[in-house]
This record gives sequence, structure tokens and C-alpha cells, in this order.
Amino acid sequence: MPTAATPDTTTPGAPSRLAWLDALRGIGALAVVAEHLLPWFLPALRPYWFNLGVYGILVFFLVSGYIIPTSLERHGDVRAFWASRAFRLYPLYLAVIALVLAASWWVPVREGVPRDGSAVAAHATMLLDVVSVGGVADTMWTLSYEMVFYLLVTALFLMRAHERSGLVSVLFAGASVVVGLVVSGAVLRGGWPAYVSCAVFAAGLACVVGGWFRRTAACVLGLMALALLLLSSRVPWLGAAVVAVMFAGTAIHRWERGRGGLWPVAVTAALVAVAPLWAIESGWWWVEADVWLTTIALAAATFAGAMALRGRRLPAVLTWLGLISYSLYLVHHPLLKYFVEVSGDLRWAPLPYQLAMAGLALALILAVSALSYRYVERPMQALGRRLSRRAAPGARADRRQAGRDARVGFQGAGSQGDGPGHTR
Repeated sequence: MPTAATPDTTTPGAPSRLAWLDALRGIGALAVVAEHLLPWFLPALRPYWFNLGVYGILVFFLVSGYIIPTSLERHGDVRAFWASRAFRLYPLYLAVIALVLAASWWVPVREGVPRDGSAVAAHATMLLDVVSVGGVADTMWTLSYEMVFYLLVTALFLMRAHERSGLVSVLFAGASVVVGLVVSGAVLRGGWPAYVSCAVFAAGLACVVGGWFRRTAACVLGLMALALLLLSSRVPWLGAAVVAVMFAGTAIHRWERGRGGLWPVAVTAALVAVAPLWAIESGWWWVEADVWLTTIALAAATFAGAMALRGRRLPAVLTWLGLISYSLYLVHHPLLKYFVEVSGDLRWAPLPYQLAMAGLALALILAVSALSYRYVERPMQALGRRLSRRAAPGARADRRQAGRDARVGFQGAGSQGDGPGHTR
């Protein structure tokens, strides 16, 4: 998961009302790390009655859906939104890519990454999984769905349809069922979707950020994201289900603010739960009915439990893990590969030795994640904020117009979002 990555909620002196989101990110990050660590270090302890990795990314996606659209609506400025996304996501992402490529003489880049320009194009947009291109780091696939979500949310916001998130979540959940029944993998194949999407992405975002034909450009980007999601994803039904979960997170936030009901969330959950059961493209152990349903139920219960405790003090370790969760999410898998190259195969080692090596690997991952947050993420986020402030005089008219659009949005609900946050 989860990835993912939404605006910062955890900064020194951050309001305690956001601690539950930090705790959720911490839990999600730990679950994904455990999913990748256990098979290599402690295979006997890996659970098979639910999937730790899918559980973690579902938690991440719920958090992202809960907070991202309301952050955009609160500020009413798509230019600032995309500037914050760029400085939040890309610096560490590019650093991890550089690390993996620099170490490729030792640990080769995974085979799922094409050795041509399509890999460059797909990594440039982060639309990796929806153009069927593997990421240089295994966990980068979830960033594809974060980016699809951002493009869809921007289009809905500028079209004043952002308050329909409950309906949108149900439509994507229904699409996950239908697509699963009729599609067996990507319909659009080859490298060209990566090249075309990169060109459209660059031109469209330039228009959105620059203010040229902004609404038209946002709609084109949204339609492109939808087409890629359903026609060129590695597993189209899963892509639609993931986006449905994210919009369900938004619907939960609107329900909490008294601007919608919970029925779309319930319908979405039911449709996502049955999506893989008859899907043509299925068969993996983690989508077997008992495992899939248990994983979804645990993710939902975790989110609901954290939400119920949102006014209480939560363990500091979880909020700290939430703070470094994006670093933790992106760096842990390459580090595990490098560690195993040094330690050798641990799967049949004595249990005490496995435990010691797992503890050492986890300590290394946490230390590197903390350092990458401190020296890569945080400085670049600060730079992004400074640049946004410098650009503010030229963006005032855009913010005023966007704010007016939000206030007169669907059913007059407007831009009443409650603060920024980040997914991983």
C-alpha cells in the first residue's frame, strides 16, 4: 500500500484530532513491512487466514480517500494541491529509484520493469500499474492508484461534482464486479499506453497548474485515468475496487460531517467483497473468499476503531510510524532484498537466528526510513510550501474562483473539508 501519500498531517505540534490518521498509517505501514519480511525471515509466522499486505494498503487507501478530497476543497486551489503532491511524492520516489538503479550491479532490477523507454514514461507519471509496467521497487504499484485518484478528484472538483463521492464509490465498486466478469487482464497492451499517458499527463497537468483551459484539461486527465484503470491495468477489477475503496473513504468523511449517508459505503463494501469471487482473472490465495473477506473486514474494523478513538491519546510509536510511513513504505522492500543478499537465505535457519535477523532488519529499515524522512521528505515539503507562498499572488484569482465553485457545488455543500493529511 500503500501507499500512498497525501498531504502532511503530522508535524511538530500537530492537533491531536489528527493522531488517529497517523496511527492508521503506522499500522498500515507495519502490515506491509510484515507481509514482505515474514516470508524471507520468519515464514512459519506468516498468516494465511488474511493477507497482511492487502490489509495494510486498504487501510492506507481509506485514509487517503478520507482526507485528500477535503484537503483540496478546503484550500480551493488545484495549483497548490498539485504543487504539494509533487513535493510530497516525487523527491523520495526519485531517490528510491536512484538507489535501486545504482545498486543494480549487485541486486538486478526486477524483471517486471521493461528495459526500454516505456519504463521511463511510466515511472515519470507514477501510473505504473495502470499501464502494466512494473516499478523498480515492488511497492510502487500502489502509487498508480493514488495518482488515478488525484486525477479523478481534480476533475470532479472542477466540474463541481466532488460531493457525489458516495455515488462514485458505488459506481467503481460495481465496475470492479462487471470488469472482473468480462476482462481477463489488460485490453490495451504494449508500451504505447505508457508513452501516450505520459504525454497527456504532462500536457494536461501543465494546463491545470498553469490555468490554461483548466477544466477541460482536468476532464481529459480524468477520462484518461479512467480508461487506463479499466483497460490497461494489470488486474482491472482490482484497480476499480481500489479506487472504490478510496472514494468510500471520502464518503465516510462526508457522512461524519453530516453531508451524506453511509449506505454508499455499505454497498461499496459488499460489491468489493464479491468482486474477485467470479472474476476471470483470479486464483491467487489472497482473493480466495475466506481470506479476501477477512482481510476487508479487518481493514474496515481497524479504520472504524481508530475513528472511534480519534479524540483520545494514541500510542506515540504508532503516530511516529505514521509520520515516516511514506519512507517506510518505499524503502523497506529494497532494503530487505539487500539484507538477504548479505545474510543469505534465512527460511530454514534456526528460529532464534531468524528472530535476531528479523529484528536487525526491522531496526535498519526504521532507521533508514527516519533518516529519509528527515533529510529528503521534510526539506522538500518545506521547499514546496515556500514556492507555493511565492506563487500565491498570481494564484489568488484562481483560489477565489475555485472557492466559489466549491461553495456552489453539488447540493450546495461546497468546500468544508477539515484539514490536510498524508497516506504513507
